[in-house]
Amino acid sequence: MKRFMKKLAAAAVCLCMAMLLTACHGSHQTAKFEIPDTLDESKPIEITFWAKNDTNKNQTAVYKKAIEDFETLYPNIKVKMKLYTDYGKIYNDVITNIATGTTPNVAITYPDHIASYLQGADTVVSLDELMADPKYGLAGSELKFDGPSRQDMVPAFLEEGVIDGTQYALPFMRSTEALYINKTLVEKLGYQIPDVVTWDWIWEVSEAATAKNEDGTYVVNGQNVLIPFIYKSTDNMMIQLLKQQGAGYSTEEGDIELFNDVTTQDLKDIAGHAGNGAFSTFKISGYPANFLNASQTLFAVDSTAGATWMGAHAPLSDISPDAFTEFETVVRPVPQVDANHIEMISQGPSIALFGKEDPQEVLASWLFAQYLLSNDVQLGYAKTEGYLPVTNKALASPEYQEYLSLAGTDNDEHYSVKIDAARLLMNNLNSTFTTPVFNGSASLRSAAGELVENVVKSTKRKQTVDDAYLQKLYEQVSSLYHLDQLPQASGSEKSLGPLPESSVWLLSILGVTWVCIAVYWIADKVRSRKKA
Repeated sequence: MKRFMKKLAAAAVCLCMAMLLTACHGSHQTAKFEIPDTLDESKPIEITFWAKNDTNKNQTAVYKKAIEDFETLYPNIKVKMKLYTDYGKIYNDVITNIATGTTPNVAITYPDHIASYLQGADTVVSLDELMADPKYGLAGSELKFDGPSRQDMVPAFLEEGVIDGTQYALPFMRSTEALYINKTLVEKLGYQIPDVVTWDWIWEVSEAATAKNEDGTYVVNGQNVLIPFIYKSTDNMMIQLLKQQGAGYSTEEGDIELFNDVTTQDLKDIAGHAGNGAFSTFKISGYPANFLNASQTLFAVDSTAGATWMGAHAPLSDISPDAFTEFETVVRPVPQVDANHIEMISQGPSIALFGKEDPQEVLASWLFAQYLLSNDVQLGYAKTEGYLPVTNKALASPEYQEYLSLAGTDNDEHYSVKIDAARLLMNNLNSTFTTPVFNGSASLRSAAGELVENVVKSTKRKQTVDDAYLQKLYEQVSSLYHLDQLPQASGSEKSLGPLPESSVWLLSILGVTWVCIAVYWIADKVRSRKKA
């Protein structure tokens, strides 16, 4: 009897192993979508669209017009829009809804976030075949609008949506970070602004700006408040600084290299300047634009997409009238280690499609995603901020060229700082870079910013930032963002993708065979006992 149980158990184990192997290899697969031969325009289709907007009503207007125009072209397709104030909230909601199968059809999101979405089965749709489809692909023959071809897309922007060799996202808009400078205050200190600002220069000027009068006010602005240098996105600060120094951040395979000797020295330097009152961050002190517009900072680093908030005459300035100051604003690349070798991050939202059971629903979503790349939408949205359109078709259009040429003619659509910010990216496309995208890259980015935030916060609390402090900080941040639990961190192999169908059949047949052997063995034992 014991021998029988062992054989039966062995057969069961074999069958379970076959099922387990099949499940493990298939756990990371994305939506298996087959393009319909034609769009069924007699069938009502509703798709959901999640996008980000904060206080810029012009962006909302662009989205609404895009939806109205699209629905006019495709009357059977209705687009239901949901607006968020933060991309992080879109990310959290998508992650939550993956488990319940209620993801949106189309979302404006980031490649780092998409890499996390891919860890669930049947989530994000691969776009390679859709893009190449002659009828409904990019510039396809059956499109009812003038969409861009693949050749019309800016190659570098399109490449940012490739994850593990597959196109999972289309670029929607692109931006970078810019250094917004109060030229009036800088020149009052006796400095001239170079075309490319270095870290050494900005730290020197920021330290000089901390000088005070006998009454406690600052010499340079005559006010009680001054933060000479304030940075909005400290994750980008750390990432760009490491890139400019040729130091590690992460590998393409997802290995974490953030916690290194260069990072340690950079954090000590930042702590020193923060301790002298020359530097702070958005999370600790508030929006850089508010300090810049009140002449309470000399240097504010923020996205080019936020240019309409920056400057004395910014159309979206958010300070009270009594805090208004008159000054000249200039826009420069973020501080550099080497002025002759600019390194600046490329960022901006992308478009992702989510898998659904109905192929017609996915096809409708794909058509809407493409419509967001048409000139009307691209140019309309780009004019609301310092964003750059993602197609050469839009960039080279007479309408966009005229828009750029009218910089400074008004403080609304043609606000000079906004257009200067867009030109900054246009003129430095070959100097931009992106960070590797993998499951956990979004957490690593947050960890990079957390290092800077903690160091500045600790310095303000008069704590000593030394090797012992930083080693403890590295351990805390690594644990907080689960960097030590990533597959890459533990040395485990990455997913091999879905198991080949032939292998699935082979393993299944082996499992069934063992079950049959067990049944036959049992029957044989029964017959033997009856004979006895």
